Amino acid sequence: MILSGHEIRRQVEADAITVSPFDSDHINPNSIDLTLDDTILRYCDPVIDPRVEPEVVKLTVPEDGLLLEPMGFCLGSSREIVGSTEFVPMVHAKSSTARAGLFVHVTADLIDIGSIGTITFQLFSTLPLRVYPGMRIAQVTFWKPMGEITLYSGKYQGSAGPMKSMIFRDRYWDKLHGAADK
Repeated sequence: MILSGHEIRRQVEADAITVSPFDSDHINPNSIDLTLDDTILRYCDPVIDPRVEPEVVKLTVPEDGLLLEPMGFCLGSSREIVGSTEFVPMVHAKSSTARAGLFVHVTADLIDIGSIGTITFQLFSTLPLRVYPGMRIAQVTFWKPMGEITLYSGKYQGSAGPMKSMIFRDRYWDKLHGAADK
C-alpha cells in the first residue's frame, strides 16, 4: 500500500518517517520531492573493477549550475535525510527531470526499511543538462511492508552526501576465491 501525500505528512509529524529538512510545499499526491545537494562524485577509472575500491573526484555544484555531459554518469545526493523504520521508501525521478533527459536512480530505487540518511542519486544524462543545488530532482514514495521487519544495517547506513559503490566490501568476493574457506 502506497501512502498518500497527506499520510506522508502525518507520518513525518509522528516521527515514523524521516524527511529532514521537511518542506510541506514539496508534498505531492503520493510522494514528496527531494532536492539536489551541492556535491557530485565522478568515477576516475575508465574501467570499474567491483573488487577494488573506486577512485572518485568530488565536485561542488556552483550556484550557477554544473553542466552534465551527454551520456555521462555521476553520483549526487539529496539535501534531505530520508528513511523510516516502519515504511519502505522508493525513489523515482521527477517526470520533469526525466523529460529533460536525466535518468535518476534507474536501477536502485528501493531503499531498505531502516536505512536513514541522504539518498545517493545515480545520475545519467542523455542530453547536455545543467543541474543546480536545491533543484527538485527526485521524489520518494513510502510503502507499507507486510510481514516481519528486519531493519537495514548495511554499509550505506547513515549516508551523508553521495556514496560511491561499496561493492568491493561484499563478502562474496572472498567466497569466490576460497579466502573464506581458509
